[in-house]
Amino acid sequence: MHPSRRPIIGGNWKMNTDRASGAALARQVAAGAAAMGQAAPDTVVFPPFVYLDSVAAALAGSPVQLGAQDVYQADHGAFTGEVSPPMLRDVGCRWVLVGHSERRHVLHEGDDLINAKLLAVLRAGLHAVLCVGEKLEQRLTGQTDTINERQARSALRHVEPQDLWRVVIAYEPVWAIGTGKTATPADAQAAHAHIRAVLADLYSPHAAAAARIQYGGSVTPANAHELLAQPDIDGALVGGASLKPADFLAILAAAGAGKA
Repeated sequence: MHPSRRPIIGGNWKMNTDRASGAALARQVAAGAAAMGQAAPDTVVFPPFVYLDSVAAALAGSPVQLGAQDVYQADHGAFTGEVSPPMLRDVGCRWVLVGHSERRHVLHEGDDLINAKLLAVLRAGLHAVLCVGEKLEQRLTGQTDTINERQARSALRHVEPQDLWRVVIAYEPVWAIGTGKTATPADAQAAHAHIRAVLADLYSPHAAAAARIQYGGSVTPANAHELLAQPDIDGALVGGASLKPADFLAILAAAGAGKA
């Protein structure tokens, strides 16, 4: 594994928790990650917008970083209800999710909008987790690599080589999210290897070798070690299990062990 590819685990809380439970969850994750010391992977939690402040306070002084689940592509203006990259930076966010499958398929965000959001995040000096992945019918018709490549190429338009290190790509097969189904380690590895080949074509083999690619799709303590041991899987974007401190910390431990 390239030395810059430190494992990274993200916890996407989605539309869950309240102020008190979110802060308590953040404190438990922070304490667990701190106890792991140097063995801990890079760790990011993505709470709902309204709890970013309270979670930031709970994480203060810990190695766990704060992320947002979405962003608007402009820095300011008459965009009622939206939140800009500078606002996220101001409340302590370092990371932003871009192109999550629920944004693509439930809220109908297209490739051009996702590209605009990614560029806005990078312009603000933040880091992005760019999500790509195929739906079940696309997988069954052999389109996994085609869909992942199209989404990656589109989202990365105008992203300069010197900024690629601030983008983590998360491969999230849509059919595996929240369903309890998981791609086999071999299938996940194949998808990650293809995404890395796309990055080599877009940028360079060196840039591709240094890029971090996560797996997201019903990751649990039971399957994390085998998934994270694959050579092109550099971490996980965790959904439901990130709401359970013991499960999430077990996945952090698996990330440290898998790349030891």
